Parts: sequence; structure tokens; C-alpha cells
Amino acid sequence: MTDARLRHGRVSLAFSFLAQGVAFALLVTRIPAIQDRYGISDGLLPVFLAAVPVLAGAASVATERIVRRRPPSVVLRWSQPLVLLSLVGVGAGNELWHVAVALGLFGVAVGALDASMNMLGVSLQQAYGRSIMLGFHATYSLGGIAGASLAWAGAHWDLSLLVSYLPVVAVLLPAALLASRWYADGDSAGERGGKAVEKGVEAGGEASGAVASRVLLPLCLVMAFAYIGDSTVANWSAKYLEDVLGSSEELATFPYNAYMVTTLLGRAVGDLGVRRFGAVAAVRCGAVLGGLGFGVVAVAPGAWTGIVGFVLLGLGLCVIVPQTFAAAGRLFPGGSDAAVARLNVFNYVGFLVGAPLVGGLGEAWSYRGAMVVPMVMVLVTLVYARSFGGDGARYGGGHERARVVDVGRGADDV
Repeated sequence: MTDARLRHGRVSLAFSFLAQGVAFALLVTRIPAIQDRYGISDGLLPVFLAAVPVLAGAASVATERIVRRRPPSVVLRWSQPLVLLSLVGVGAGNELWHVAVALGLFGVAVGALDASMNMLGVSLQQAYGRSIMLGFHATYSLGGIAGASLAWAGAHWDLSLLVSYLPVVAVLLPAALLASRWYADGDSAGERGGKAVEKGVEAGGEASGAVASRVLLPLCLVMAFAYIGDSTVANWSAKYLEDVLGSSEELATFPYNAYMVTTLLGRAVGDLGVRRFGAVAAVRCGAVLGGLGFGVVAVAPGAWTGIVGFVLLGLGLCVIVPQTFAAAGRLFPGGSDAAVARLNVFNYVGFLVGAPLVGGLGEAWSYRGAMVVPMVMVLVTLVYARSFGGDGARYGGGHERARVVDVGRGADDV
């Protein structure tokens, strides 16, 4: 790929990550309003919420097959508008089946979107020859903060879901379609990568293009553990601070915001750490910080100490998921699209398992004790750290190119 195409591809993909962060945050942070609008009972709500990641996982598997014949950019170009339109559908309906259809479409579209978006990120990183994946996920975190802020404004001013969603989609949809003109597919897309999946790879050897389950399994486990940790923060941080650490209702909303901000900051500078110290060192550092964060939360004597723990969690967990996708690209350069699609499924596995696991342990045992379980899972990442490459791995392809293209320039250079 030419330098200009790389630059344009990087900027357009970063916008796609940003838009997805906004859309996802707008959905999940207004779940109480969605429940009230459609009269969804407390017993039925978990079914609706579980259906989204299940459908997303199925769509991620289907995307692996689609990209054997069509490049990931095509999947991303059409799945992102579907995500945004389904968000409008959630806000526009009146009957229970309306929201069921809209959430179903959202789940299918978001699975294809997440898979294809990370496929393009991995292939761009391979073309660049250095770590840039954390930067893409940093824009996702930024979008999440923006989306959560917009959701707060909608709730504060008592706006309907449609009024909250429609202006955002009206801005993001045409911008996403315009940006999709400059998506840049890598060499692993299409028929070659799909055929490579079926061939297998010798145990312990460098991936010659096949995605062998036994080689990918450690990364799948790391992905699931990271999302179990992330979903614990998203679902239980406010309740933990208020019910266990005795904070006020207002202060209980702070840990997740602090977590999101530190996730953004960690990802914004994380690529520099990977380039300087390598992926293995970065992942080990992230796992230690994440485990330490859960440990501080579990033993915290008061609310502010608990918030410090959640801050450490944000700094630690933020590096693991992007580097897991990057490691799949390094291990399977001839079939990275298929590897990313399979790995992406464990994103949803972690999301599905995390909330009920911690909640069930909290009710049956104690919420302090429940925090130890994701702590142990995150620390298990240390065992699998070598799967992220040798000590010299600075990005998904396992080496640093002598000449690289820097896309992080001003608008005049794009």
C-alpha cells in the first residue's frame, strides 16, 4: 500500500472506531430508559441483553466466512450503518417486538462490525510495521465517553430515546459512509486468508497462514478474561461503591467514568510502550496493574480507595484487548482475518459471563470475595504472555521496520 493510502486508511478506520464507541455507549447507558419505554420486566430484561452478544458472536463467525470472498472493508462499510440505524429503531418503536427486532439487528451488525473493524486494524498495523492498534481502541474509548455524556444529557433533560439518538445518527451515518471510501484492506483478506484457515499449522511452529485452534486458544482465553474484567467494572462498580464501600449515589457513578478516562489515556500512549518495550512486556504490565486494581477494590476500606482500584484497572486492562488482536495478526499473517473473527467471539463470551458470574458470587458469598475471581483471571494472562510474541515483538508482525509511515499528522497531510 502507498503511504497516502495508509494514512487515509488509518484516519478513516479511527473514525469508525470512534463512531462505534458512541453508538454502543448510547445503547448500554440508556438500558433503564429502554426498559421503561417498552415495559420490559426485570425477568425478561436479561434475556434481551444476553441475546445481543449471542447474535454478535454468531455474526463474527459468519464474518470469517464472508471475508474469504469479500474484503473486510465491504463488511465494515455496510455493518456500521446497520448498527446506527438499529439504534434509531430502538428509540423509535412502540411495541415489545419492535425493540426485539431492533436489538437483534444491533447484535448481528455489531458482531460483523467489531470483527471487520479489528481485521482492518490488524492488517494496517502489519503494513505500518509498528504498533498502532492501541490508538484505534483509544478512539473507541473516546467515543464511549462521548456517547455516555450524550446519554447523560438525554437523561438529565428527560429527552425521549428517539430525540437522543436521531441527531447523533444523523451526523455519524453520512460521515461513516464518507469515511468508508478510504478503508484500506491488507494482504490477508479474501480467498487466500480463508483457505489458509483450513490447512492447519504444525504445533509450536510459526503460523504459515493457518489458524490452528490450539495456537489461538491462549489468546481466546486472555480475550475472555479481559472482557470479564471489563464487564465487572461496567455492571458492578456503582453497586460495589454504594453498597459495599458506603459511598453516596452520586459518588458511585464516578468509578466507571474514571475507568473509561484512564482506559483512554492508557490506550493513547500504549502504542509508544509497545514500540519501546515490546508486546509481551506491555501485556504483562497491563495484567499486573489489572490484578492489582481488582485487589485494591477487594480490600478497599472506603470509597476513594476503591476508586483508586478502578483507576488501576483502567490503566491495566486497556492494553490487553488491542494487543490480543495484534498478536493474532502476528501469529497468523496469512490468515489474520479468520484469526481475528474467531478471537472476537470471546469478546462476547467474556461479556456474557462476567456480569452474572460476579453478581452470583456476590449474592451467594460476598462482593469483596467476588472481585477476587476476575483478579485471578486477569493475572492468568501472565501465564499466556509469551503468546503475544517474543521480547522483540513491537507490533503484530513481530519486528520493527526500519522505515515507517506516521499517520498521526495534521489535517493538511491527510
